[in-house]
Amino acid sequence: MKAVKSSSLQRHLGHRIRQLREQLGVSQERLSFESGLDRTYISGVERAERNPTLLTLEKIAQALQVSLKDLFDI
Repeated sequence: MKAVKSSSLQRHLGHRIRQLREQLGVSQERLSFESGLDRTYISGVERAERNPTLLTLEKIAQALQVSLKDLFDI
């Protein structure tokens, strides 16, 4: 399987999600439970290996108790 190069936006988003998750003090497993997504999917998003849809980002934002806008703040 060919590796796909992630965009800078994907890398920023993954870093921001990890940052917010750690600030909240929750594990990837807990975030996956709260968002209804698989833990390996959360991990893939944080490592910029996944390109989540807007609806998936909404689930992650709700689980992190932030707005969608907050996911993209620098």
